Amino acid sequence: MREIISTKDAPQAIGPYSQAIKANGFVFTSGQIAIDPSTEQVITGDVAAQTERVLRNLSEILEAGGSGLGKVVRSTVFLKNMNDFAAMNQVYGKYFSAAPPARSTVEVARLPKDVLVEIDVIALV
Repeated sequence: MREIISTKDAPQAIGPYSQAIKANGFVFTSGQIAIDPSTEQVITGDVAAQTERVLRNLSEILEAGGSGLGKVVRSTVFLKNMNDFAAMNQVYGKYFSAAPPARSTVEVARLPKDVLVEIDVIALV
């Protein structure tokens, strides 16, 4: 069984995808970027500010799906520039300080709306 997860407390999908799907005891989020859900605009700021916004968006989506950041088992971080790794990692570490999930981090040529970071996660319900 599969359930679409949607919340107004996180940015609305900007394409033909869902914010998240709940299936078989997991929540699978779509990649989130640094969009403020109240304005639907990309926030200004460096990679640390954008990472903060992304993780807040992910938290809201996971909560809407009956989960939370503490139940994340896997994440993927996409960075526009690997030189931003340390700044992203410092913010990321505040959200995943105890028993952090498995993670991959990759540099990509370009991200939606030219943001600096995008993150998706898989979490237990």
